[in-house]
Amino acid sequence: MKLFDSHCHLDDEKFNEDRAETIARMREGGVARCVCVGSDLPSSGRCIALAEQHDFIYAAAGVHPHEAKDAPADYIDRLRDMLRHPRVVALGEIGLDYYYDFSPRDVQKRVLQEQLDLAVETGMPVIFHIRDAHGDMFDLLRARGKELPAGVIHCCSASAEMVREYLKMGFYISFAGPITFKNAATPIEASKAVPLDRLLIETDSPYLAPVPLRGRRNEPAFVRHVLEKQAEVHGVNAEELAEITFKNACELYRIPV
Repeated sequence: MKLFDSHCHLDDEKFNEDRAETIARMREGGVARCVCVGSDLPSSGRCIALAEQHDFIYAAAGVHPHEAKDAPADYIDRLRDMLRHPRVVALGEIGLDYYYDFSPRDVQKRVLQEQLDLAVETGMPVIFHIRDAHGDMFDLLRARGKELPAGVIHCCSASAEMVREYLKMGFYISFAGPITFKNAATPIEASKAVPLDRLLIETDSPYLAPVPLRGRRNEPAFVRHVLEKQAEVHGVNAEELAEITFKNACELYRIPV
């Protein structure tokens, strides 16, 4: 099987001791491509550096809602430059997080809106992080109508009803390790609402290691467990779903299959 981990954080310090070995395990495990996703300007730069070193790693650049309060005054100009890099395939991850509220909500909304303006300007696909904030996100996205480019609701925590609304807006939906957890009724039902041609798989590593590896540091090689659970949920062959989700990720990120 050829797998695509559509969202990981290989730049994270948790990989500092064995990043090369982690990348080797990813390749040995059949993960042919991945997108390393930034959360602020420094991490976005590290993701780009990794993508420059490996032709199977791509990068995304953006400011996460947790980091919104620390975004420098010129962050949009610096992001614009990063999005011009040939190895950068998306703007992200950006969004709203009302679970932790590490940044004030008004700041989160402002930084999100500024980055959405940049997405419209550049036409870059968007990677959305949304936690306990779907109501405000729906309002912001609906206000923009159809002007936004393609995007993905990453590590989806929405209900099936919410997922159907995101699908109406044209977004892809991605699930990570939580869909394998024992208490995964909500993400499983949400996943069932997603047509296969809009489904992505991811690890969000080093976070959220899937069953049977919970408690360990997550890594891209573990995306196979997410795939196998999704194949079970959708009642399809794992090899077939690997091919479908690989194609979906390439279409979203505009990478040749």
